[in-house]
Amino acid sequence: MVSSFVGRKMELSLLGKRLRQVIDSGSGTALAIRGRRQVGKSRLVQEFCDQADTPYLFFTATKGASPVEAVAEFLSDLRQSSLPRDSELVPSGSSGSWPDAFRSLAAALPDRPSIVVIDELPWLAEQDDLFDGALQTAWDRLLFQRPVLLLLLGSDLHMMERLTAYDRPFYGRADNLTLGPLNPAETGSALGLEPADAIDAHLVSGGLPGILRVWPHATPALPFLEQECADPASPVFSVPESSLLAEFPAPDQARRVLEAVGGGDRTHANIAATAGSRQGALPSGSLSPLLRRLVAEKHVLAMDEPLSTRPSKPALYRIADSNLRLYLAVLRNAQDQVRRGRPEAAFRVIERRWTAWRGRAVEPLVRQSLELAALDDALPWSPVEAVGGWWNRQFDPELDLVGADRSPVAQQVFFVGSIKWLLSPFDRHDLTALARSAPQVPGFTPDTTGLVVVSLSGSAADVDPTAVRVLWGPDQVISAWG
Repeated sequence: MVSSFVGRKMELSLLGKRLRQVIDSGSGTALAIRGRRQVGKSRLVQEFCDQADTPYLFFTATKGASPVEAVAEFLSDLRQSSLPRDSELVPSGSSGSWPDAFRSLAAALPDRPSIVVIDELPWLAEQDDLFDGALQTAWDRLLFQRPVLLLLLGSDLHMMERLTAYDRPFYGRADNLTLGPLNPAETGSALGLEPADAIDAHLVSGGLPGILRVWPHATPALPFLEQECADPASPVFSVPESSLLAEFPAPDQARRVLEAVGGGDRTHANIAATAGSRQGALPSGSLSPLLRRLVAEKHVLAMDEPLSTRPSKPALYRIADSNLRLYLAVLRNAQDQVRRGRPEAAFRVIERRWTAWRGRAVEPLVRQSLELAALDDALPWSPVEAVGGWWNRQFDPELDLVGADRSPVAQQVFFVGSIKWLLSPFDRHDLTALARSAPQVPGFTPDTTGLVVVSLSGSAADVDPTAVRVLWGPDQVISAWG
């Protein structure tokens, strides 16, 4: 199991840089850190505080607490922290006033650099409409002139974005950091897995430390899932379930749309039909703004557009987090069996759907890996900055990979390719299908556009090696993240 802190070197370096700014300038710096639940925000910041050897306060808000309760908890944590020179000077009572609480914080700050962490900040703003204004006033009048690093953490991505929006009190006062999951290379390193198994583990866990912490060392994905089917409270079920309930507590239209996409509907029309009611498909006037909200505000969906030199439709939707995607498509049904005391039946559900699910789920990960490799000049085409796919309205053909200079409408297409994530190798029949479909991509030029193949099991002996410009396997996919 993952028992120690893994990865996050870049993020720790960034936090260290902000602390050095505080030390050098003698004035305050604020950073807003947002990321989905279980992505490791609190763990990252706690690790940073432990390494910094600097006095700090780490306050975590409680959802549903009243302002009086929240301020009382804040003052209690302040008294017990390493900040105050004399903890007896911190008030023990609470009026529920955040301005008073921040004045107590300012009075307790030492003369030397310090760190103040407020975790689950959106819950405080949710409980008290005046919190944002009180924080802004305290920062401007009391804290900014002091050598303090203020870290504001939150899992509600939209509310954290709003915290520093131009029409909000804290606008212009904090930098923003979006914390993503551990990348595939970090996942493999944490679990001691070879590249192919590391990719599987990343797809199952979504790179979320909350799941990786219970993952036995060097255990591939399917044996891990089989083991977890004996535990109804396993994080592999509870983490995505709690995330879903936190973001979408009521079975409203947004929840139905999300579940339709999670069930495999990718197009606007199919989502509308599945998320509709007895009266028929969900109207476009209702569905379109919902999809925009789920993509742009909630960040729970991702939208893929065909990549070529010509604008084309339709857009395709997918669950952005692979762990939640697996839960909605497979694990939720398996969980029903687990709760009924039928672990073997639960694992059979997973086994039946695993190959098809993995083959589709790996596609965005491979595209990201190729983009990273292109930016590192590890591909034959240095101008490549965007990697996507291409399809027409009939989805015949549907190309897995298109590399271009920009998206979604490119000036030049540099490569077209295929992903085959199966136990059988990429063979002559696969190459023939790719060579037949590739010229249909707008921007494909026979003499200059190359062919790229990414295959779990390599290529068969009957594939002409000169026909494929780039052949990748799991090793290269993982190396792109190194």
